[in-house]
Amino acid sequence: RMSDRSFSRWSRVPAAIGALLSRVDLVMARTGLDAQRFAALGAQRVAVAGNLKYDVAPLPADPRELADLSARIGARPLWAACSTHEGEEAIALAAHVALTSRFPDLLTIIAPRHPGRGPAIAELAQSEGLAVARRAAGETITAATQVYVADTIGELGLIYRLAGLAFVGGSLIARGGQNPVEPARLGCAVLHGPHVTNFTEDYALLDAARGARELADPEALAVALVELIGEPARLRAMGRAAAEAVEKQGGATQRIRAALAPALGRAHARA
Repeated sequence: RMSDRSFSRWSRVPAAIGALLSRVDLVMARTGLDAQRFAALGAQRVAVAGNLKYDVAPLPADPRELADLSARIGARPLWAACSTHEGEEAIALAAHVALTSRFPDLLTIIAPRHPGRGPAIAELAQSEGLAVARRAAGETITAATQVYVADTIGELGLIYRLAGLAFVGGSLIARGGQNPVEPARLGCAVLHGPHVTNFTEDYALLDAARGARELADPEALAVALVELIGEPARLRAMGRAAAEAVEKQGGATQRIRAALAPALGRAHARA
């Protein structure tokens, strides 16, 4: 990767970076733009490999936990607010309250970016008169549960598989967003705010494929949820589009291995 900032800085010392890159046999760049920048700075041979993040295996989930929670939820409508930051849980809860007239048995799952905030989130939900269960406290979902706080570590794969529709946090407040590739790989439709500078290209890809949707403001969350939960076929199509968009970006690992094989062969022969 060659960021805007790095390219600007290296361009000020063309002789130094040119001398360095001239000694590199091959640069495997993340994107076409990265490749152009490396070539402009003096790399003699540049190829586009793609982004390795698209070859990462899907997030895991305990099959027993998945089966248990799926059975407890049943046919209830649900959605998840994942990797949320302070301030976004209040937005998610407001959306839940707004949707209950349309979906009285709605279940909202909140998986905060920092699990230690679970008790505070549960208290916030209770202050809204909502029935809450916390996963870290060993509480499970019942027919009465309205908000499930998934305040554990390493279980986003479980949450994405359960929900199928996720708002990815850090994006309705100015935190730069969180990784949308993880839910998309699992066929989860993605909603996000405008603050996604940490993952600009990934969100642009998913938005263009209609596997994700940008929310202009907090009020737009409830509107999008009503539309997608109310139209299951549309929601499934959005999830498929997200998964297919990510799948098409894969293959960087194989391209890099193929490019390295001749060099490794020559090194082995010399050894």
